[in-house]
Amino acid sequence: MSFPRPDDAKDPAVSFHFALEVSGKITGYFTAVDGIGSESEVAEHKITDKNKKPVIMKVPGRLTWTEVTLKRGITDNRDVWDWRKEVEDGSVASARANGSIMMYDQTGTLVAQWDFINGWPSKVSGPGISSENSEIAIEEITIVHEGITRTT
Repeated sequence: MSFPRPDDAKDPAVSFHFALEVSGKITGYFTAVDGIGSESEVAEHKITDKNKKPVIMKVPGRLTWTEVTLKRGITDNRDVWDWRKEVEDGSVASARANGSIMMYDQTGTLVAQWDFINGWPSKVSGPGISSENSEIAIEEITIVHEGITRTT
């Protein structure tokens, strides 16, 4: 049995590659991004309803933003390492920057964009190195921030 496709149905975006722009810190393409989002803690409020029946209401608590992790093949570009060095040297205030993560499809068309505020790199890691394989060497950066919004 087949169902007709609605006239206004859109195919979901196929993520092909990602770009990261951080004001004055990083501009480049990445092959993987994880952790774009937010989460609310759940607070329980115990009450008794009009029939004297106990009820537990669940209400939103503190809002938290998830860490964003990006991966790319390592090159001679040191921008992620230089940005992380600012934090290692205790210059977190100067390391904080606003940025954007852009997702492109196979044709290079922008299909989604997320903008974050006051981000800084909490972690940078280099590739696992082994002469026994011929895989691309990957570097990874984790960015913490104070808010992210999907703008496209």
